[in-house]
Amino acid sequence: MCKGISYLPSSCLEKAKEMRVMLSHLAETHHKHKILDGKAVHDLETLLNNISGLQAFRGFLLSEFSEENLEFWLACEDYRLSPSNLQKTKSSSIYGQFINPDAPQEVNLDAETRKALLSVTDSPCANTFNKAQERIYNLMAKDSFPRFLRSPYCMQAIKAF
Repeated sequence: MCKGISYLPSSCLEKAKEMRVMLSHLAETHHKHKILDGKAVHDLETLLNNISGLQAFRGFLLSEFSEENLEFWLACEDYRLSPSNLQKTKSSSIYGQFINPDAPQEVNLDAETRKALLSVTDSPCANTFNKAQERIYNLMAKDSFPRFLRSPYCMQAIKAF
């Protein structure tokens, strides 16, 4: 016969409370966010660190003809992780592909950031693209990412798991 909750050890009661909080948080998260590869996709960083999520996001951006932001962000990540002897070559490539006004995949940077980048073309360093990369990341997080979450591309990525 059940004697009631008061007869349970306090450690069990604490564990039950923790589980209740976790379950209510999980239920809330599931309603607000998509689940991809067992993780809640509630921010762009989670998505970019998941290969399947990154591929789905790239497909979505291609469908909207706005993949240059993601490609720029990825090129900056590659640049940031490159040895210093390759940075000059990689920075030239990034300038030519994304920064210059006639670039084939020109990204939408404010004039101040673009000017700052163009002023250091001859002497790049490890953090040359940090500010521009952060601006493009924020642009994707506020604009593209919310639309992606409502798109069939996100749903397809989720169904794959």
